[in-house]
Amino acid sequence: MAGVTPLNKKTIVKKRTKKFARHQADLFKRISRTSWRKPKGIDGRVRRRFKGALPMPSIGFGSDKNTRNIHPNGFKSVVVNNVSELEMLMMHNRSYAATVGHSVSSRIRREIIARAEQLAIRVTNAAAKLRAEDDA
Repeated sequence: MAGVTPLNKKTIVKKRTKKFARHQADLFKRISRTSWRKPKGIDGRVRRRFKGALPMPSIGFGSDKNTRNIHPNGFKSVVVNNVSELEMLMMHNRSYAATVGHSVSSRIRREIIARAEQLAIRVTNAAAKLRAEDDA
């Protein structure tokens, strides 16, 4: 449903877009660079926040409350598994978009998408698991 527009399209500003690197991840191949773990050593430079050490995540890196959990399309996402769960979004179709759960069958998925079109609710993964039937 491409006709529904979000209620307020405020530009999303991220304070930090880079992932926080794990301490000493550059020294060991077995340590993934993006899997952040809090350093717990007694002498750790990163834990003690020394100048020049890797930055540690803190509450100050959080997003603006008004734009938190908002997708680039301007909607917040709600996972829907059946048609009755979709009815909840009827009055909030300008701020929330439905995402059909991954375990939902293609038959119920078609029902959800049809009902969402009637209620003017955006479905983020409307094309997933739907194929035209071949009459061969």
